[in-house]
Amino acid sequence: MRINRYLSHYGVCSRREADRRIESGRVRIGDRIATLGDEVSDGDVVYVDDEPVSASRKEVILAYNKPKGIICTTAEKEHPNLTDALDYPDRVFPIGRLDKDSTGLILLTNDGKLADELMRGRNDHEKEYVVTTDKPLSEEVVKAMEQGVPILDTMTKSCRIFDREGKTFHIILTQGLNRQIRRMCEYFGYKVTSLDRIRFVSIELGDLPEGKIRELTDDEINELTNMMK
Repeated sequence: MRINRYLSHYGVCSRREADRRIESGRVRIGDRIATLGDEVSDGDVVYVDDEPVSASRKEVILAYNKPKGIICTTAEKEHPNLTDALDYPDRVFPIGRLDKDSTGLILLTNDGKLADELMRGRNDHEKEYVVTTDKPLSEEVVKAMEQGVPILDTMTKSCRIFDREGKTFHIILTQGLNRQIRRMCEYFGYKVTSLDRIRFVSIELGDLPEGKIRELTDDEINELTNMMK
């Protein structure tokens, strides 16, 4: 198994963050400083910052209600990040992102395979948001936005907008482009004033208080796992 995948699989960090730690010389395989692309074999002991990586761990999936201002990363160079915000004993990393100004549901896990499956765009996993803009969307804009918007040198996938009330509406995406909803609204001359994610695939935010975390129930994990098969 490649070293970056190994660190992701055993809940140390994401593959991208693993590459950064490897490049900075913080990862060892036995007594040797790891390099990008190294393979980990059975019997190898891997260390990060001189701490051994445990190959036996309980798989964890958390739901977190992210407040505004928290950056969706565990990378140490950006603050305030998820590590700063969470009071959780195990190493976990986010499945996907919410931008700093957005709020709502983030899933976190120490299961690299699960994270990879849920973040693959081709799997068309649904994410639902409640959005408020500076003025109500017109019917023409709703129809156009649902069909696709040209942003970031691509056309967004079709989406669904519903439960419109004044300046607020619900939107379901199956993509996760950078600041996608904000860019889609800006394309038509609207400014997003609040954006709250309330569902990720089958997991709902519900009444989880802002800034709090909870472990997913067995039923939720089973439903999530079945949806990925």
